[in-house]
Amino acid sequence: MLTYVFEASSLLRFLDNEAGADRVKELLNLSRNGVCHAEISAVHWGEMVSTIARKRGLQHVAELSKLPAPYHLNIIPATADRAHRAGLIKFTQKIPYADAFAVELASDSPDHILITADFDMKPAENDIQIEFLPTKQTP
Repeated sequence: MLTYVFEASSLLRFLDNEAGADRVKELLNLSRNGVCHAEISAVHWGEMVSTIARKRGLQHVAELSKLPAPYHLNIIPATADRAHRAGLIKFTQKIPYADAFAVELASDSPDHILITADFDMKPAENDIQIEFLPTKQTP
């Protein structure tokens, strides 16, 4: 069964109804219906919490905590082993450390596909499957 690994930017696009939101919604609904799995690294979940708090205020963080359950979105802990592998990915791929956690999680199996709007992940596309969401339209 396919596993979609969501990076913070992809779920933020969904929540903000920005470019790629429909695709993220489609994948989350597939997870809700048991057709696939959906995961996010705890590191990226933390990034979402921080971004929502900064952009919308602390009162909206509680709403964010309701997102995983209906979509069966699993928040995967950042264990010592995962942190070690993410550190190596950061070094070899020259990508930001937090992003390395998403790449690390997507490398769990060939059935894992990273969903992102962050083109900093581009160096990893030869090692894992990545679906890049469309870029935002500029006003």
